[in-house]
Amino acid sequence: MKEKIKNYALSLGVDDFGFAAVADYQSPQSPKIETIFPGAKSIVVACVKEMSHVESPNPQIAMNGRLDIMEYARSTNYKISRFLEKDCGARAMSVPLSYPLNMDPQNSRSVADVSLRHAAVAAGLGVFGRHNLVIHPRLGPRVLFTAVLTDLALPSDPPCTEDLCTQCNICVESCPAAALNVEGQTDFGKCIKVSQPYGLAKIIGFWMKWAGKSPDEQIKMLFTKDFFMTYQASFIGFQYFCFKCYSSCPVGQR
Repeated sequence: MKEKIKNYALSLGVDDFGFAAVADYQSPQSPKIETIFPGAKSIVVACVKEMSHVESPNPQIAMNGRLDIMEYARSTNYKISRFLEKDCGARAMSVPLSYPLNMDPQNSRSVADVSLRHAAVAAGLGVFGRHNLVIHPRLGPRVLFTAVLTDLALPSDPPCTEDLCTQCNICVESCPAAALNVEGQTDFGKCIKVSQPYGLAKIIGFWMKWAGKSPDEQIKMLFTKDFFMTYQASFIGFQYFCFKCYSSCPVGQR
């Protein structure tokens, strides 16, 4: 069964594919899989390579590449879910690649319902690096993972035991937000200020500032780059402007 599913996934163009039993999936912050999908027994995980857009100094080009890969991954997820239900007689639920996610104002940060990084590690697709990204044995950290939950009982693939991170600290030194200074942690607050400068905090800040201005000043604020970029982010979703942790890592680069 595993070979049948993997061959189908690879036929869709994904770069690698793995399986993790729910019992082997360990995420310190995400909720238990059983609370999302009672009866889930396995996680099937696809790996998709990021293109060279992560190297572009132009944030629009870099972000467009990320949007492309997210659209591709979402489509792939649906096809794999459909294959599991139609051809394997299983139940399947697609996991969000990025959003939607539970955003609770009572928490200081949003936590995904399923950690795709921990699912990838459980499926034998890589190990964590100093940048807290998962390093794939062949592709390095320039990958995105996507997953589908299923009630099929599929044993986990063997874990990746190779120490892929060279501990060169280039990612730490390259991070413009200094968000990786503490090993094993990514400072979410520092990271998001640089990687998502037009995110939720910016939207709230803009409108609070706008509300305190005179009518003439309010009109002027609506014709600034800040407003235009914030408006664009409002319908794009999470708009990333920094990929340094991906692009600076030498592992897997040609």
